[in-house]
Amino acid sequence: MKKGGFITIVAVLVFVFLMFPLVIIACTAFNTAPTISFPIQGFTLDWFKNVFATESFIDGFKLSFTLAIVATLLALLVGVPAAYALSRFSIKGKKFLKNYFLSPTIIPGIVLGYALYQFIVLTLKMGVIEGLLIGHFMVVLPYIIRVVGSSLEQFDFSIEEMAWTLGCPKIKAFFKVVLPNISSGIVASFMLAFINSFNNIPISMFLSGPGVRTLPTALMNYIEYFYDPTVSAISVLLMIGTILIMVLVEKTLGIGALTK
Repeated sequence: MKKGGFITIVAVLVFVFLMFPLVIIACTAFNTAPTISFPIQGFTLDWFKNVFATESFIDGFKLSFTLAIVATLLALLVGVPAAYALSRFSIKGKKFLKNYFLSPTIIPGIVLGYALYQFIVLTLKMGVIEGLLIGHFMVVLPYIIRVVGSSLEQFDFSIEEMAWTLGCPKIKAFFKVVLPNISSGIVASFMLAFINSFNNIPISMFLSGPGVRTLPTALMNYIEYFYDPTVSAISVLLMIGTILIMVLVEKTLGIGALTK
């Protein structure tokens, strides 16, 4: 067997290994049985109706979506200039700053969540929503800096300097020259940060309060008492939403641009 053929077989097996659980979950979402089981006994859409009839899921989705959007946008406002400064200028202690900004991705989520709980809730005594927003912001900021920084490392800053010499102000050159050239990195970082914020569990568990639950924590609480395919139905809806987002990005920007 040729080396290329062996690699292809391994790649196919890995793909099947990753996709098979998703297929099983998708199938169980339509099962008529009152518990998650496979193979399914019949076909029904009742579990999808139960998703929209459960108030905790609707409220959790709204909160998770809002938190993810706001935290990611704030992280972009901070992370893009930070990544630009770290890539463009020779800053003293640059390596330390990069490691510092990326430290939340190294520390286990449960440790970071407990530390934020001690500082935000017990020390600063901030509100639940404000605490969740700060926690999610800290979680997604490293992804913005890492991805945008990678795009800036491939950017030729002589183009920006040429704009300066032609009379373009530095701030205007940043928006007119730099940002359009790293737009794919910004979109990729936004998607990655949004998904990590939306699916985050440790931070949300520690910083949530009475009556305030994100969708992942609402799902965990639901599974403690019920084991019906409603959770599978939510998973299918989230997968469909992810596919729609990817299609939208492909139509507007192009998936290939995210890998440049």
